[in-house]
Amino acid sequence: MKTLESMVLTYRMVVHAIRVYWKSLFVVIYPLVLLPVFLLNNIAALRCLYVVLLMAGYWVLEALPLPVTSLLPMVLFPLMGVLDSDKTSLCYLKETNMMFVGGLIIAIAVEHCNLHTRVALHVIKWVGCSPRKLNVGLITVTMFVSMWISNTAATAMMIPIIEATLQELESQGIGNMYEDDVVEIGDDKKQKRERGEQDAPEVKRPTRTTMCYFISTAYAASIGGNGCIVGSGTNLTFKGIYETTFPNSPGVEFAKWMMVNVPLMLIMMYLSLAWLQFWFMGLFRPHSKDAKQIRVGTQGEIVARKLISQKIDEMGPMSFHEASVAACFVLSVLLWFFRKPQFITGWAELITEHKVKDATAALIVVMLFFIIPAKPDFIYIFSRNEAKRPKVPSQALLTWKIVQQKLPWGLIFLLGGGFALAEGSKASGMNHFIVHYLGSVTSLPRLAIMVIACLLACLLTQFSSNIAVCNVVLPVLAEISEIANIHPMYLMMPAALSCSFAYCLPVSTPPNAIAAAPCNMPSSEMAKVGTGVAIISF
Repeated sequence: MKTLESMVLTYRMVVHAIRVYWKSLFVVIYPLVLLPVFLLNNIAALRCLYVVLLMAGYWVLEALPLPVTSLLPMVLFPLMGVLDSDKTSLCYLKETNMMFVGGLIIAIAVEHCNLHTRVALHVIKWVGCSPRKLNVGLITVTMFVSMWISNTAATAMMIPIIEATLQELESQGIGNMYEDDVVEIGDDKKQKRERGEQDAPEVKRPTRTTMCYFISTAYAASIGGNGCIVGSGTNLTFKGIYETTFPNSPGVEFAKWMMVNVPLMLIMMYLSLAWLQFWFMGLFRPHSKDAKQIRVGTQGEIVARKLISQKIDEMGPMSFHEASVAACFVLSVLLWFFRKPQFITGWAELITEHKVKDATAALIVVMLFFIIPAKPDFIYIFSRNEAKRPKVPSQALLTWKIVQQKLPWGLIFLLGGGFALAEGSKASGMNHFIVHYLGSVTSLPRLAIMVIACLLACLLTQFSSNIAVCNVVLPVLAEISEIANIHPMYLMMPAALSCSFAYCLPVSTPPNAIAAAPCNMPSSEMAKVGTGVAIISF
């Protein structure tokens, strides 16, 4: 009997140890499990495949921080004879990485002066404040902002605005954020409550209208990121891998990307919004319970509009700092768009014969942020009124300390790791080796190949990092396009966009988690409605 008890105890201890240290165990055991990949046939292509599979496993399960996993090529490629150190290290600071840094710093400048909040409030006030109109205004602002800053930052910016608006409406007796008589608790908390323990707090269940506001914001950020090349890490990953694999191609132009993808973004967004409002707000179902719950009447709209106006008044008039950042932001868009607009000679071609890319345009504006002062005190430097003369110089529109605090440096390594994989795959012939064993795929109609690639990317991105999926899928598609004699854009761009269709789970992408947490949205509800949005986007 004692022996049995000791065995059970040992078993529980082992299970507990695995539960606690599973990531460390995976980091050690997984590389050993993969060794047969190249030991049975020690060629460069299979050694590269070993690194790709290793990184894919670490990325999917996040056994190591994503940026740390992205540094593995710098260690393994030279040691395994795939790519030398110099060529590998160059992949971590390509032009695309510099464009990414420039775009992020521009976004940080906009956030630092709170310009994004002012724009959001004015747009919401202009659109209208009935529940459906307010929802349209919120997702429109989120979508537009997410075109230029990270999807995560756009969602994090909008969630407090939504929360404050809904709370104020509720305080005025217009609508409810949460159900009055229903709570949801997890199984473990339920058991504790049954035992009479007090450490199982109730979790309020959000109303369907509340869920619509919050989750539509996350989806708007993900969809809006597709509209502009700097709007999402997956877009820049595609740009870097495409231009690395096909160096003689024209590359991915900022203006062309917007011309193609902004219309698609708008179609996806407003079809998705119609689906969300149908699901949560009773759109096209006028007699449903959902539709009746959002009928707040004229008084409700007045209260909501009053709240938005109050918040705008609290911000005061636009400062010199905000106006200067806004002017620089507009300048960056113009520089990107007119660098090589095709229909006229671009500004870069007028200045030099050398190839000038979008990173140069971004960094021109970044330089201005550190040059232009945040306060116009300098105009009083020669004033006869001594009190008006500045005693110390004004800070610039942006300081390096703020950039250091807010710039997600790890994402630069994440992009660089993907570009290193692409370069190593090309140098070792790994992609050709894989496609050789996928010969039947290359014989399919090109539409079928594209659909399969997009479907695979869309499924994988529900469970893993968008950029990580992009890094694994795109190099293989580049090789398939060469063998099947298909333009690589035809396969690679749709697949890259599909990597952003992460709608089904809170873990699919950070915006989903940010939106789901404040309103306690059940994962099952997100999976249901997110599947519909994924089908619309696909």
